[in-house]
Parts: sequence; structure tokens; C-alpha cells
Amino acid sequence: MSRYGNQARSGTAISGWTRRPSSGASYGVASGGSSSSTITVGGLSYTMLTFTASGTLTVTKAGLFDILAVGGGGGGGTGYGGGGGGAAPCQQTIYLDANAYITIGGGGATGAPAANGNASLLSVTSTTVLGLTAFGGGGGGSSQQVGRGGASGGGGGGADSPNAGGLGGSAQVDGLTGKNGSGGSNNYPNPGGGGGGYSAASSSSSGGAGFDASSWRGESALTTRYCGGGGGRDATGGGGSGGAGGGGGASSAGTANTGGGGGGNAAGGSGIILVRFKI
Repeated sequence: MSRYGNQARSGTAISGWTRRPSSGASYGVASGGSSSSTITVGGLSYTMLTFTASGTLTVTKAGLFDILAVGGGGGGGTGYGGGGGGAAPCQQTIYLDANAYITIGGGGATGAPAANGNASLLSVTSTTVLGLTAFGGGGGGSSQQVGRGGASGGGGGGADSPNAGGLGGSAQVDGLTGKNGSGGSNNYPNPGGGGGGYSAASSSSSGGAGFDASSWRGESALTTRYCGGGGGRDATGGGGSGGAGGGGGASSAGTANTGGGGGGNAAGGSGIILVRFKI
């Protein structure tokens, strides 16, 4: 959705959806996204729409919709900086009686320090950003820099001295909290890894683990994970691995549409939004 671009969103998330369901509301019907599939969750059948790029959720029947949104992962710092933090997902059941606009947040670029990931969001008008927002992860530090804080996972600290990792935030509308990045090691050249959306980075260069979305998607456990932190890059071009859930390893970008943090010297992965409704 070019109307919003890939702007990073900051500040406090909206505390709830702008349209509340009436008592006893049933699920609606909609179309849109890059793919549509039928899934089974808890013995119930759902249609799941997957948005890997910005677009429109076309509502053909008003009702409830389950949303899982993942923001873009933070970038890894240039040089020997730590990997960017993964972006924590936001989950809500909302009521829609009109079409909704979806923006998929891009991953943060590498830099000194790296950029935070951009938010993925869903809005009810073409001009006003309201409702559900999944914030991006924090960018990684570079050289002697600390990692950036993120509304989700914090970025890892740089390697030249024991720099701190960025703090994870708690701004999501569903109250879920991203985890912190680790600090840079005293023993050059081992930078800190980025914190994942649901797991802090280890004390080494590896990124924190991401969120297991498998049950929401009707899959076996650990089939699909989002928001892993990126691994830190060392002086030889190696370094820590990315966290489970799409975080890029050292010098590897975060995987697209996972919200994974970028490895040291690499960009973060873009986000994704999933919409499901009962058949």
C-alpha cells in the first residue's frame, strides 16, 4: 500500500480495534492477499488469507476475523555490529463491516547503527491509520555502538567493546513483549545477537528464538516460526546463527515475510499479515 509506504511506526499502539463486535457476532467472509488456503484448527475449518505485500482485505460479509500480524525485523549493524531484533507478532480477533487496508512493514536497513524494522498494520480507512499494529524490531549496533531499542525485540550490541543490546518493548496492542538483544562480548570480535520477538538473545552472537505460529496456522508444532533475532557478525565474516523463526545469520538478511532480524551487516526481513475466518 503505497499510501503508507514502509514508514516505521513509533509511540503507543492503539489500545483496541475501532469497531467492536456486537454480542454473538459470527465470522465474516473476505478475500485478498497473495494466497488463500483452507486450514483446520481445533477441529474447525477456516479460510486463511496470506498477505506478503500491502493490499486490500475485501470484506464480502461483515463479521469477525482473526488476525496475526508480524512487523519487519530490524537490520544488522555494519562492520561487526550485532544482528537486529525480530519483530513480535500481534494477535487479535476483530469485527469488520467494510474493506480494510493492509500495510506490510519492510525490514530495517543495515547501517551504523542499523535501522529499526517497519510496522505492519491494518486500517479501516484509506487516510487514517487505526487499529491493529505490529511494530518492527530494533536495529543492531555497529562497532562500539549499543543496539537500538525496538517496540519488539531489541538489537544486539556492537563488538569492539561490551556494548549493551537494545531493550525490547511492550507497545503491542495485545500486551505481548519483545525480548532484549544481548550485549557485545568483551572478547573482540564477538558482537551480540538480536533479541527475538519472544526470546532474548543468548550471551553469545546468536539471535533469540521467534514465536511459534504453527497452532494458529493449523500446523504441527514448530512448523512455522516468526520473529527470530539476527546473529552477530565477526571479523572473519562468520558469527552467530539467526534465531529460529527467520532471523538472518551472520551477514545474511532476515528471511522475507518472517519479521526476522538481519545478521550483522545485513537487512531485516519484511513482515506478514495472516487473516482467517471460519467456514
